[in-house]
Amino acid sequence: MTEINMGTYDVVIVGGGPVGLFLAGELGLAGCSVAVLERAPEPHSPWRRFPLGMRGLNAGSVEAFYRRGMLPQLLAASGGDEASADLDADRAPGPRAVSHFAGIMLDAAEVEVAALPPRLPSPAADGMLTNLDAVETVLAERAVKLGADIRRGVEVTGLTQHDDRVVVRAGEREYAGRWVVGCDGGRSAVRKLAGFDFAGTEPQLTGYLFTGAVAGPAELRPGFTVTRTGMYLRMPTGGYIAMMDFDGGAFDRSQPLTPEHLQTVLRRVSGLDVRVDEVELASSFTDRAMQTTTYRQGRVLLAGDAAHIHSPLGGQGLNLGIGDALNLGWKLAATVRGSAPDDLLDTYTAERHPIGARVLDWSRAQVAVMRPGEYAPALQSVMRDLLATRDATTYVWERTSGTANRYDLGDERPLAGRSAPDFRLADGTGLGDLLQDGRGVLLDFAAGRPLRESVTAWGDRIRYVAGPARDDLGYDAVLVRPDGIVAWAGGDDAFDRSVRRWFGRPRD
Repeated sequence: MTEINMGTYDVVIVGGGPVGLFLAGELGLAGCSVAVLERAPEPHSPWRRFPLGMRGLNAGSVEAFYRRGMLPQLLAASGGDEASADLDADRAPGPRAVSHFAGIMLDAAEVEVAALPPRLPSPAADGMLTNLDAVETVLAERAVKLGADIRRGVEVTGLTQHDDRVVVRAGEREYAGRWVVGCDGGRSAVRKLAGFDFAGTEPQLTGYLFTGAVAGPAELRPGFTVTRTGMYLRMPTGGYIAMMDFDGGAFDRSQPLTPEHLQTVLRRVSGLDVRVDEVELASSFTDRAMQTTTYRQGRVLLAGDAAHIHSPLGGQGLNLGIGDALNLGWKLAATVRGSAPDDLLDTYTAERHPIGARVLDWSRAQVAVMRPGEYAPALQSVMRDLLATRDATTYVWERTSGTANRYDLGDERPLAGRSAPDFRLADGTGLGDLLQDGRGVLLDFAAGRPLRESVTAWGDRIRYVAGPARDDLGYDAVLVRPDGIVAWAGGDDAFDRSVRRWFGRPRD
């Protein structure tokens, strides 16, 4: 009989992409022992570099990197100026670009900033373009620095839950974790092995991405072009082409992606007699939109594409996954340490599942607008007129930037449940600087209330900071969770209840 070699950890993360690596860093920040099991043997590939690996991080995701002290490194790895994070510290909220809805481009100048949820100047006031290679490099370096054990070339084939642990089988080795988190993508082995229900809608289209050489008597227009038979996107550099062919998802992964097939589809959706002379890299996808009914089964949790899949329209997948990791990390760490309230981990599904459902519907809505048919041009014309207005442009940016996300904490005051504005103290210290160690933060702007004594019993779970802010938005004090969400904004006697709700019982 083969002898099984077993490693034991607080948490075993299956999947070493951005979501798994971000989560590993969050857990390491709290002192948890973490193993990351990644199937791919190497971290770098052409699929993760520009142009195929290009991704847009929305304002919420950039804010997450800022609040963990990784924004300068990410800017540098993405080809930006490392110093620009500090240079932009006082940049007012508002987008540089809004991108598109269903291929209809929007004008950032039409966003009504005053109508957005409360925000303050911040280095993370807007999104940014990056690539998966840059994101994963920064996150892997942080995770390793914080003690994560990253194993590559490891494919998970078995999973068994016990009362006090979960055992994951990978080849001739087993990994035991008090908790296991599946961050292993849309075809998640963890999701299947743990028996999560996965429900949603079937595909309407096959999408294609490829790089290569395309020529013909008429050039493909740069940018998004929605046609009567589909959509294509041509990037001005890199030979990058994306297409959507409304075939009900029939072709996806059914046959090899030959230049001949890509040429046939491109001619059909563009209506142009173009040639595909060379294909370097190619892949296909669908708009299948599915979500698990819960993000937790016993000691197994899911995050990122393992919990929800949808089309790449709108570029929300990576951002949704980073939001999952940021929400789950501190809650799971507190549970491992034994300091969490009894139901804290249940709030992960309660808070993130509705956000995921909204993103899936956002994706479905865009597919519905782009779907060919006799009525499609009329619907697209109406949408163009609507999206040319300030209200609609503002709405789209709110939805895609993450600034509209709000968790239901049972408090109707404007800040409760939202990402905290970047309150900046008189000495220039921002809230983002104070959140880098992963603790909660109590900002006591009035510095005369008995709040310091109130949080002393929670020890190192909450950082107490007293002193005036450059702009306190009219609040005397604000309690911020480790993920940057406002748990309480001063003004009544609910403070003690809020502290216990999110940070558990005080120390003995």
